[in-house]
Amino acid sequence: MTAYDIVKKPIITEKTEILRREFNKYTFEVNKKANKIEIKKAVETIFNVKVVDIATLNIKPVTKRHGMKLYKTSAKKKAIVKLAEGNTITYFQNV
Repeated sequence: MTAYDIVKKPIITEKTEILRREFNKYTFEVNKKANKIEIKKAVETIFNVKVVDIATLNIKPVTKRHGMKLYKTSAKKKAIVKLAEGNTITYFQNV
């Protein structure tokens, strides 16, 4: 698995922007089978930063309704990555 297979996309919401500004924490959607060590290496190689801490969350599928039809959302895994002081990811500066 390459680094780009592990880190799928950034998650940009109001909550994640508060984490980014106040605590230098960035949120990504990652591969469900990736562990913290693989996620750390992937983020460090893609964005050329130093990672201090990682928290991962497994999001279970949720049953939703659209009219009479019931469906389930897909299961996801999120990683909240704390960077070392002085490191930033420039992609998030333009948001």
